[in-house]
Amino acid sequence: MSVIYILLAISILVAIVFFIAFIIAVKSGQFDDDYTPSIRMLFEDELVKETPEKSKQTTKNKL
Repeated sequence: MSVIYILLAISILVAIVFFIAFIIAVKSGQFDDDYTPSIRMLFEDELVKETPEKSKQTTKNKL
């Protein structure tokens, strides 16, 4: 019967530790934006425009 009291105390201690970890995570801003990361992969990457200097260099290298 005494094992139940020990297990009950350990479970309450673990619950308190997880609750404190949750509060720390919320205060650090970990849950601020939960929508954007889930749809970020749907957006296309922006195209990088080549500068005229780089395009000239690449044409010289090809010749």
